[in-house]
Amino acid sequence: MRFFKIKRYFSLLVLFGFLVLILLYSKVSVFANEDMDEFCEMERIESECDKLSPNECRKILEKCDKYFQEKSAELEKDIAHTKEEKRTLQNQISLLQNKIKKLNYQIYQNNLMIKDLSFQINDTQASIEKTSLKIKDSKEKLSAILREIYEQDQRSTLEILLGEDKLSDFFDNLVALEVLNSKNKELLEDIKKLKENLQNQKKALDEEKEELEGIVKVQTLQKQESAEAKKQQEYYLKLTESEYQRQLKEKKEIEKKAAEIRSRIFELIGVSKAPTFGEALEIAKYVEGLTGIRPAFLLAILTQESNIGRNVGQCYLQDSKTGSGIYVKSGKKTERVMNPKRDVGPFLKICKELGRDPYHTLVSCPMSYGWGGAMGPGQFIPSTWVLYKNKVKAITGKNPDPWNIKDAFLATGIFLKELGGTKDEWTAAMRYFSGATWSKYEEFYGNSVISLAKKYQADIEVLEKQSK
Repeated sequence: MRFFKIKRYFSLLVLFGFLVLILLYSKVSVFANEDMDEFCEMERIESECDKLSPNECRKILEKCDKYFQEKSAELEKDIAHTKEEKRTLQNQISLLQNKIKKLNYQIYQNNLMIKDLSFQINDTQASIEKTSLKIKDSKEKLSAILREIYEQDQRSTLEILLGEDKLSDFFDNLVALEVLNSKNKELLEDIKKLKENLQNQKKALDEEKEELEGIVKVQTLQKQESAEAKKQQEYYLKLTESEYQRQLKEKKEIEKKAAEIRSRIFELIGVSKAPTFGEALEIAKYVEGLTGIRPAFLLAILTQESNIGRNVGQCYLQDSKTGSGIYVKSGKKTERVMNPKRDVGPFLKICKELGRDPYHTLVSCPMSYGWGGAMGPGQFIPSTWVLYKNKVKAITGKNPDPWNIKDAFLATGIFLKELGGTKDEWTAAMRYFSGATWSKYEEFYGNSVISLAKKYQADIEVLEKQSK
């Protein structure tokens, strides 16, 4: 009997487990099929997070952060493609504009030639008409001479003897008429040839003019086609520009949502003023996801700079004009606390924005050379912090504070990434410390950072093994 009770209890347990699995699968399925754009709205996330633990809330936020990163990357590709299309259309429009300009010039030039040919044709026509008049006049003269010769030929010998004083005069007149007739015939032939040449010339000019007019018609059609093509390309360019602006706007909105989510993730990372190693590691891992900087390397830099926020400086600025100040513990005055030309102005502005008293805010003291004035766990000098504050703000969505542990971690990670810290950690460490150039006496810094990073990496690996 007891056996049957145990068996029944076991069956009920199996059934309960099966129902739990169905519910869990259903929940996962709903989440998987959820419209991520709608699900990842901050109001929706906050509503969900109210029902969940901070760790579960953070998982949702990280999933949304990954989704927006992927979407932003896709949009970046689309924007690049649309930008290329825009450039192609602009090039085509430019080519068509040049083609239209060239056709306008050719049409103008050909119209000038047609006008010139018209003048030549008119002149040739006038010459033909004058030549025709000359031919007519020559023909009339020839007719008169021929009639005279004919009349002379019809006279009898008696008439010739009675009509002329001398017989020789008659023959002289007859010879003169024959000579005149011959010359007039030659002149007439020349005039006829001239007219023929002029007519041929006019015909050639007419044909050239007609050919040019045909070319102008073709060019005018080409111009119209080019203008129409240009108009069409401008229409497509307008559509492409509209799409380009839409994509930029969408990307901006996604980046804004991603910044809100990252800011919320950052808020969920609990941290005290001087973090424990576990808290510092958690922040460093988060920064690695954004910058690619290895957590052990980031922790080594921050240890070298401020012992991860435990020592952010021992001096106060006192004189904004000279940059001098005091050691806090001893009250002893010291020069070169902060560079007045480079850093004092930005420092006063930073303190004002954060509501800090600039003359009672800890900064680093000067070393045996150079200036002090570095701020917070990352030991940023004010003029450098100004360059990175907006990059931090783009992620957290808030005005960053160089004395805030999380802001300092993030700014340091961004800075190290730009210094090449994902590829060459030692060189990035030296650049973080000394800028682009350094002496061999400063190489202790890079060596110390790499040594610390090795120790931290070993500690991180031990922690990861223990957590599994």
